[in-house]
Amino acid sequence: MGVHKFEAYPLDKIAEYIDWTPFFHAWELSGRYPKILQDETVGETARSLFHDAQAMLKRIIDEKWLTANAVFGLFPANSVNSDDIEIYTDKTRKKVAMTWHNLRQQTRKPEDIPNYCLADFIAPKETGVPDYIGAFAVTAGLGIDARIAEFEKRHDDYNAILLKSLADRLAEAFAELLHARVRREFWGYAADEGLDNDALVAEQYRGIRPAPGYPACPEHTEKGPLFELLQAPLNTGITLTASYAMLPTAAVSGFYLSHPQTQYFATGKIDRDQVADYARRKGWSVEEAERWLAPVLGY
Repeated sequence: MGVHKFEAYPLDKIAEYIDWTPFFHAWELSGRYPKILQDETVGETARSLFHDAQAMLKRIIDEKWLTANAVFGLFPANSVNSDDIEIYTDKTRKKVAMTWHNLRQQTRKPEDIPNYCLADFIAPKETGVPDYIGAFAVTAGLGIDARIAEFEKRHDDYNAILLKSLADRLAEAFAELLHARVRREFWGYAADEGLDNDALVAEQYRGIRPAPGYPACPEHTEKGPLFELLQAPLNTGITLTASYAMLPTAAVSGFYLSHPQTQYFATGKIDRDQVADYARRKGWSVEEAERWLAPVLGY
């Protein structure tokens, strides 16, 4: 239980968890790794890019171009009012450290298919069931600005973009590695898990790690209390902008849910009634809620 941090995590260990398919997509090369390397259309370009990426990745690791820090926390938690999750400071569950506000799907579905909300995967407070939740923030981008400046000074846009792409992949890989360690060691609810990297990429493990700003919880301001909960700026060096973007940009943050039936989903478009309710729960005006929820407004 509580908050734990890692400083200067070994980059070679993180690199083992890289999912290379999104790396090629970032360069607008369509296909899955490793098959893309033999693709009739883009294979030659993909092989050349991959060769350059491997060479730079070796330098990043050997010469310590980047620093990777992480923080995670495990806390008692229960859902309240159907759609929110109270995260408590300790096992007495008397003091709320953070309330994570969530949204619920409002699309028409067959009667046997529910409209999901992430709070559905945490035991309701009124049941008396003592449930738990995790939270995390990782970065692999500390130190990148000076390296990018060097490339840009030489007008080397290719290597500047390559470094940014690799830092992003390392951050995602760090999130994957840390989640695996939390499941197997620190939380331990999947202590006997033995998945290889392909299985991890395919998300064949128990639990999910939803991130504010992504489809299941699309509202970015929840990163604010998340960062306070973890003391993320102090523990990792990651900060938030006024629009809740993370700096360095090669960073990932979110929550850990462990219920066996957890799944990723998109909230989709939401209606006025839920926007008004969300505003009430957040202590906002409806207008402020509409501003932050603009991408998912259904009206």
